[in-house]
Amino acid sequence: MPKFIIERHIPNAGGFSSEKLKAISQKSREVLTALGTDIQWIHSYVAGDKIYCIYLAPNEDLIRKHAQLAGFPANSVTQVSNIIDLSTAD
Repeated sequence: MPKFIIERHIPNAGGFSSEKLKAISQKSREVLTALGTDIQWIHSYVAGDKIYCIYLAPNEDLIRKHAQLAGFPANSVTQVSNIIDLSTAD
C-alpha cells in the first residue's frame, strides 16, 4: 500500500501537553476506525509549528478525507517514492 507524509501546520504543536497530544491521537483513531482498514496511521513527528504524519493509504483522497473528518489540516500530502537509510549505502 502506498505510504504518505502529511505535513500539518498547527501553531505551537511542539509545545502541546501530553493530554492535548492524547486527545489528537484519540480523534485520529476514532476517524480511522470509521474509515476502515484501507488507511493506517504509522506514527507522527511533532516539531515546532508542525506535525508530520506517516500513513498508509490507497490514495491521497482518503488521506484528505481523514483530515477533513478529524478536523486536522493537511497542508501537504506527499506520496513516498522510496526509503533510504544507512543500509542503502552498503
